[in-house]
Amino acid sequence: MTRAAEARIDLPALQSNLQRVRQLAPSSRVMAIIKANGYGHGMLRVAKGLHAADAFGVASIDEAIALREGGISQPVLLLEGIFEVAELELVCRHHLAIVVHHGFHIDILENSKVPAPVPVWMKIDTGMHRLGFPPQAVAKAWQRLKSCRNVAMPIRFMTHLADADNRHDKMTQQQIDFFDSTISGFEGERSIANSAAILGWPQSRVHWVRPGIMLYGVSPFNDSIGQDEGLQPVMTLTSKLIAINNFRKGHKVGYGGDWTCPEDMPVGVVAIGYGDGYPRVISADTPVVINGQRVPIIGRVSMDMITVDLRHLPSAKVGDTVMLWGKGLPVEEIARCANTISYELLYRVTQRVRFIEQ
Repeated sequence: MTRAAEARIDLPALQSNLQRVRQLAPSSRVMAIIKANGYGHGMLRVAKGLHAADAFGVASIDEAIALREGGISQPVLLLEGIFEVAELELVCRHHLAIVVHHGFHIDILENSKVPAPVPVWMKIDTGMHRLGFPPQAVAKAWQRLKSCRNVAMPIRFMTHLADADNRHDKMTQQQIDFFDSTISGFEGERSIANSAAILGWPQSRVHWVRPGIMLYGVSPFNDSIGQDEGLQPVMTLTSKLIAINNFRKGHKVGYGGDWTCPEDMPVGVVAIGYGDGYPRVISADTPVVINGQRVPIIGRVSMDMITVDLRHLPSAKVGDTVMLWGKGLPVEEIARCANTISYELLYRVTQRVRFIEQ
């Protein structure tokens, strides 16, 4: 028998979210960001579901090779570039593109022998201060790349926005303007927009957009959920009630006895815990959904189980399905209960959870 915990992946919802991107940015090509195992949804599964995307973005050569070995033929971009000289040969063998964000990368390209020129995206630091050439170094770096026989022409340009998920912050417009002025006069396609910018900053939707979290039906904004943005949740995490126990007033529930029964009451036990990726630290009364009704979690989350208050759901029975997040219970809400972000919850679902495509 397998564990009761299941993550159902709704591929039509994934495709609908891609269509939402195209609706918002009809003149842009779409690079779907599927790093970190497709934000926890299964990278190859997501790539095949997003077969209509123009390209894919990943974090490492291993992810890119897995896509190629899985039959994915679209352009694949290494968002962090290459980490060492030996990776350049793999880039060529698997027909990948790389982000060039440091002089180290140009050194490698200038001093290597490759069978064919490599497509590159030149990354410019406009204020994120993480990866990218500072504006004062762009012209020299661009000239070196343009003169390098191992670089495919034309060179493309990209930057990353630091605070686009704040709809009112002035920094995003400043970054966009800085990017435009820095590469004014240079030939080549541009990319600025991540999910938050696609949704909230129309002026960032240039030649390419790079949606990530919105493809999975999740809002990048703190003041909305995916449904508010015209998105559909892709992952629904469920398990089952494996026990219902009746306890007397004053009985303590779970590790540490942190929760005390305020009256005689039924307590349900659900087969899911932090060993499955459910967050261990949550606020009081974090909800789950059983038979269409919300009930609160009580006591501590343990490795394999949680306990829930069934006082207002007398019809509950062993074997009933319990939704932890998904359609009807936004993952954004659970993330706030755990004082984290939806990205982390989705990615942390572990491999002992059974993944099912819908």
